[in-house]
Amino acid sequence: MRPVGSKYLLEEVLGRGATGTVWRAQVRDEDGVVAIKVLKEELASDPDIVMRFLRERAVLVRLRHPHIVRVRDLVVEGDLLALVMDLVDGPDLHRYLRDNGPFSPVGAALLTAAVADALAASHADGVVHRDLKPANVLLATTYGEDGSPRMHPMLTDFGIARLADSPGITRTHEFVGTPAYVAPESAQGKPQTSAVDLYGAGILLYELVTGRAPFRGDNALEVLHAHLSQEPVRPGNVPEPLWTVIERCLRKNPEERPSAENLARALRVAAAGIGVHATPAEAEAALGVAALLGPDLAPTTVPGSADPTQVLPAHRYDPNGATGVLPIATASGADGTRVLPPVPDGPPQGQADQQQGPHPWQSQLSAARQRGEQTELQYLDPEQDPLRRRPRRQPGGQPQGRGRQDQYQQGQGQYQQQGQQQYAPQQPSQPQPRYQQQPQQQVQPRYQQPQPQRYEPQRPPEPEPRREPRPRSANPMKIPGLGCLKGCLTTILVLIVIFVVVWYTTPLPEWVDSGQNLWDTTTGWISTAWDKVNEVTGSGN
Repeated sequence: MRPVGSKYLLEEVLGRGATGTVWRAQVRDEDGVVAIKVLKEELASDPDIVMRFLRERAVLVRLRHPHIVRVRDLVVEGDLLALVMDLVDGPDLHRYLRDNGPFSPVGAALLTAAVADALAASHADGVVHRDLKPANVLLATTYGEDGSPRMHPMLTDFGIARLADSPGITRTHEFVGTPAYVAPESAQGKPQTSAVDLYGAGILLYELVTGRAPFRGDNALEVLHAHLSQEPVRPGNVPEPLWTVIERCLRKNPEERPSAENLARALRVAAAGIGVHATPAEAEAALGVAALLGPDLAPTTVPGSADPTQVLPAHRYDPNGATGVLPIATASGADGTRVLPPVPDGPPQGQADQQQGPHPWQSQLSAARQRGEQTELQYLDPEQDPLRRRPRRQPGGQPQGRGRQDQYQQGQGQYQQQGQQQYAPQQPSQPQPRYQQQPQQQVQPRYQQPQPQRYEPQRPPEPEPRREPRPRSANPMKIPGLGCLKGCLTTILVLIVIFVVVWYTTPLPEWVDSGQNLWDTTTGWISTAWDKVNEVTGSGN
């Protein structure tokens, strides 16, 4: 068991939510059991939330209603921030819907009317819940006079709603509440009033009857967009009086929604008129339920969201105050924006004779424009073309020789014979000593005036010699081993031809028919041939 403060001992976890963990706790020196909601550490570590928590303690403890879970105490201990509440033995409405399905229209209207009574009491004390949803409605079990069990809804988490108004929470979340139940003005960041709770009550009533929320989407942004742009669609199982109440609560304009008191009264009239045992008068009154849904003439504002802009007194500034209007400056002080006198067209006096160059920005722009231009064809002096002229090097202290000059002229003649362009060769100057005084001569321009050029038509390129088509291979499919097979067949064919020739040109058939031995026949034939050769040789000698 973990102690909390000086009076409470935590026993077991009852549930976890988005803002903290709910524990079952025991009160020391007493037999009572309470529920303690320990808030998350990031909430307890914010000094703004802790100070607001302590300031709102009196409001939360004073909030009493049969359909509101009473807050007994607030505990601040180090990094721990907890709310001590009455323990409600029963599930929340969200779990009940998941396990048992939707309510009947009469049951949904009566349960929402009880929640509207709790909202009316909290609005009268200046407390706006801002997070009304089925998970924040606990279902306690009570017993009637005849001993039958009854469902008793109780609204909880008002303390969290008060903390949601602090700057520490608004810095973390864009809006306070759950996306499926948030009002359009809360999603847009507009000033909020008690009408946001009536919007949540309309969604709660819709979900109790149908089992789902009216606006859905794949993510939070789509759900918020549906709240802002879509209109609810009436399901088939919702009676007309009940749909009139739902449609009025889900109005986009908060000023058109009814007050919590009018909502509770209208829901009870609608429940009496749509029941099985309803009288004709009750059914007729249910059809006219729209007349009971009057708007709230004095809605409760959420602190910090609808404060009017205040004007500070003149010559006074408060950095922590509201938005103020600065005082109007007098003629002696700093005046507002003025129009300068017109600037004359010409340059200022004293600078008219000075010729100013281009601005650096213009130079950079011109350079960038030149870099972007295409390459142009211009005349190029052969003397300046490093690919067409031979380099002339002069060793220090020695004049050029005659042979080098003749070599240069010969190169110029070869260049003219190529037929590309004809240029007038320049006469080389006479060699002069390195330190000899030169007579005063007329300065020649670096580039001479180009002479008319003569261009020859380009010859068409010679056609390439026609290649003879390669003979097609006998094996176009490139079958592996086909060459070896052809060789073997050729060898067999040659052996067959040799055998046929030998069979028909030699006495081999006779030998076979006579049954003579091949070896004896062959050796006999060789001996006979040898004897004849000896006879011829011997007669010759």
